[in-house]
Amino acid sequence: MSRPAPLIDIKIVDLTQVFAGPYCTYQLALLGAGVIKIEPPGGEQTRFGGNLPDLAAQGLGLAYCTQNADKDSVELDLKTAAAVQSVLALAADADIFVQNYRPGVAQRLGLGIDALRQVNPQIIYCSISAYGGEGPVGHRPAYDHVVQAMSGIMSTTGTDEMGPVKVGAPYIDYATGLNAAFAVMAALRERDRTGEPQTVDISMLDTALNLMANNLVTVATTGEDVPKLGNEAASGSPSSGCFVAADGVNIMLAANNERQFVDLCAVLGHPEWSQDPRWAVPKVRRDHFDALRSEIAKAFLSRPAAVWETLLDAQGVPASRVRSLSELLGEGQPQARGLLATLPVGSEQTKVRLPAIGFRLNGHNLPPTRPPKSVGADNERWLPDEKTV
Repeated sequence: MSRPAPLIDIKIVDLTQVFAGPYCTYQLALLGAGVIKIEPPGGEQTRFGGNLPDLAAQGLGLAYCTQNADKDSVELDLKTAAAVQSVLALAADADIFVQNYRPGVAQRLGLGIDALRQVNPQIIYCSISAYGGEGPVGHRPAYDHVVQAMSGIMSTTGTDEMGPVKVGAPYIDYATGLNAAFAVMAALRERDRTGEPQTVDISMLDTALNLMANNLVTVATTGEDVPKLGNEAASGSPSSGCFVAADGVNIMLAANNERQFVDLCAVLGHPEWSQDPRWAVPKVRRDHFDALRSEIAKAFLSRPAAVWETLLDAQGVPASRVRSLSELLGEGQPQARGLLATLPVGSEQTKVRLPAIGFRLNGHNLPPTRPPKSVGADNERWLPDEKTV
């Protein structure tokens, strides 16, 4: 079968920067859409970030490459009326327009929804912002870690001793990008179904709250905040959570159902635990949480984490030692799934490994095929008769 390209005939004008918005349009590009990325003079800020200084000096830093392959680049100074008219001209036959300015900025530039609909009544207009525009904080700008603080996720991460801790990766940014791509696909379907133009409004805070829907429902319904969980499992099971093995490596365990608990006891060399009156029944087991947890912790100290992981896996008990990302990549699981594609980037053709889409379609994982481009590389193609910057 040939590579699926469900969006092959879709044109997108992309005015997004940093992570969330560009990751949205990156997903759509991997699905075959033609994405024209509009950048300010010199390029967006992420071009100059990342761990490879040589690429950053060329404006092709890893922070930019991560979500900007398979796109064209047009360089425009949107402070000028001519540049705004150039964007409107590009949008006149486009299917989708995506921007992630602070609420109100696109309108002030002359690129709000009304301006776009004047040149293209059927265009799908997607806005991505921190808080959505409405409400007491709707007007505020933010980045991922600021939304982590606002959303409440930090108040449940870490321990009382260490205080609130943010998630290490900018996961709200990337989840917002995925959420936006999902919404745009829904808007495309609805436009094609009804013939009506669609407006998509994506908030980073909305996305963050949906990522912890279980906590959200609990607190919204009961009014009781969720405590910090540290490395405890959300299930609260005494046979789940984080344990230290003989080599000092942590192992995360999830023996939540009865079959898993019985098998865990057997693997740890104590099948009698599953028959102990204190632990034989789930409700009573929770009443004797500390005693069981102490016994499990002592048992894990007898062997290295990798050994426990292998033994538990053989019995179908979910467990993993805590790995670094480099360890995971070294073991080959992401490669087995085809999650990374290697593309040559920059003047030295540096090999950069970029993410494919996060699912398979007809067996295809849809990796990027064109490396990220230098800023303005496609000005001549898309604006051949204009002085654009």
